[in-house]
Amino acid sequence: MKKIIERLNYLIDVLPVKVNQFSEEEFTVKPKDKWSKKEILGHLCDSATNNHHRFIRIQFEEQPFVVVPYKQNDWVSIQDYQNMPTNDVIGFWTTINRQILRVISKIPEVKLSYLCDVGNNKFFTFSELIEDYLRHMDHHLIQIFGTSES
Repeated sequence: MKKIIERLNYLIDVLPVKVNQFSEEEFTVKPKDKWSKKEILGHLCDSATNNHHRFIRIQFEEQPFVVVPYKQNDWVSIQDYQNMPTNDVIGFWTTINRQILRVISKIPEVKLSYLCDVGNNKFFTFSELIEDYLRHMDHHLIQIFGTSES
């Protein structure tokens, strides 16, 4: 968990600076049938919002915890990240990830082994679900910056 906390702390510090290196045009250009860089960052806000709730609920609800998926394209569309001021999207991403950092920093070791049903007869431990959250984030950071090291 220490490496995950360090990585998230690093990204919270670095991502806003890196995003602001893009021009507004670069950040909002939409490839055909794909999200813009701004919408990808918005999607990461949606992912953070959903996972924030999961990371709390897993600790207190019946096990195995059933992870309910969400309709990612619909979330990005309804939130209208494309037309939000870039600083608002960055601020949202930063704030929700700081809160996730607080939550995962307080998880008792024993709870990290709790099981999560992710569907299709697949189960992750709570720890693996948190690792997957960062893996997912890195995947999209590569789409935005060309590298996960943002």
